[in-house]
Amino acid sequence: MHTTRLSKAKISSINNKININTLDTEQANELKTNDIANISFKLAQPLIVDQYSQNRSTGAFIIIDETTYHTVGAGMIETIE
Repeated sequence: MHTTRLSKAKISSINNKININTLDTEQANELKTNDIANISFKLAQPLIVDQYSQNRSTGAFIIIDETTYHTVGAGMIETIE
């Protein structure tokens, strides 16, 4: 099952960043191209989602720049609060 829903989003916190050489987590205040991180979003509206481990179709997302419409990121939903 595939679903599509758009929502404006803002990063509310960068919880940690993954060091790709050691796979250790590190604190970060910003992300650069190709960084892998655990982040939290604040959404403009509620979305119906699943954890990625339970449903890959409804547990993944992409981030699109609203100015250029370019894809600038992608992610997997790990925790639902």
